[in-house]
Amino acid sequence: MYVVALTGGIGSGKSEASRHFASLGIPVVDTDVIAHALTALGSPLLNEIERIFGAHFFNDDGTLNRGKLRQHIFSDADEKAKLEQLLHPAIYEQAWQTLQNNEQNLHPSYQLLVVPLLFENKRYQSIANTTLVIDCDESLQIQRAMSRSKLSADEVKKLMLAQTSRENRRNLADAIIDNSGTVHELTEKINEFHKKLIKTCIVSK
Repeated sequence: MYVVALTGGIGSGKSEASRHFASLGIPVVDTDVIAHALTALGSPLLNEIERIFGAHFFNDDGTLNRGKLRQHIFSDADEKAKLEQLLHPAIYEQAWQTLQNNEQNLHPSYQLLVVPLLFENKRYQSIANTTLVIDCDESLQIQRAMSRSKLSADEVKKLMLAQTSRENRRNLADAIIDNSGTVHELTEKINEFHKKLIKTCIVSK
C-alpha cells in the first residue's frame, strides 16, 4: 500500500486538489469528511460530546453546533485537548480501515490521505510514504478562506495560528505544489505529480 498524505493550511486549496486526484481515479480518504461523519446526528461519538461538553453546543434539531464548539475549544486549551482525545483516535481508526479496504478491493497504484493537521498529529506520518503540501501565500489563504465561508479575517487568522506554520509545513514536506494561481494551473501541477508518482509506484512493486 502506497499512501500520499496531503496537507496544507486553511484556504490553501486542499479540497480542490483532492477533488482532482479523485478525478484521476485515485482513492481519497479525507479525515475531515470522516470527522463530520463520526459527529453526525445519531452517532455514538455525538452522545459523548454532549456528555463531556454539554447540550448547549447542540442545535435544536440535535445536530452539533460546530461553529460554537470550535470557538469554545480555541479559547480553552484543556477543552481542545478533551475533544482531540475523543475524536482523533476514532478518526485515525476509520481512516486506516478505509485505506486497507481500498487496498484490498480497488488495488490502486496509490491512495491519497487528506489530513489538515498532518504535521501536528504524528500518528498519520507512520503510514505515509510521501507527504504532499498544497501551498500558497498566507494573505491568499485568508482571502480564500473568507470567500468560501462566513469567517472574518480575524477568525481565519486564529485558525491559522492553531495550525503549524507555513514555513514548518514546507520544511517537513516531501513534495510541495504551489497553488498561488488558477485552478487549471493547480490541476496541471497535480497531473505532473501524479505521472511521476505512478512511475515510482510501478518500480516499487
